[in-house]
Amino acid sequence: MLAKILIALAIIVIVLVAVVAWQPPTFRIARSATISAGPAQAFAQVNDLHRWEAWSPWLKADPAAKTAYEGAPAGTGAAFWWSGNHDVG
Repeated sequence: MLAKILIALAIIVIVLVAVVAWQPPTFRIARSATISAGPAQAFAQVNDLHRWEAWSPWLKADPAAKTAYEGAPAGTGAAFWWSGNHDVG
């Protein structure tokens, strides 16, 4: 009985190894979205961290999250910190 189980497991492992070996060595995952705004408008939304509260999926997941900003108001040097429930950090 034990020998049959070990043989069955060995066959499963061999089949699994064969399936994995036939897969391509690289893969690509792509995702896209279309927004109805120009590049300047989209950049303004992500460049100014104070605007993130309006669209951030993490802050929508935890409306009680505490946020803090430091550094420049926008662009290089701007920093955004948040603390929330176990789903958002």
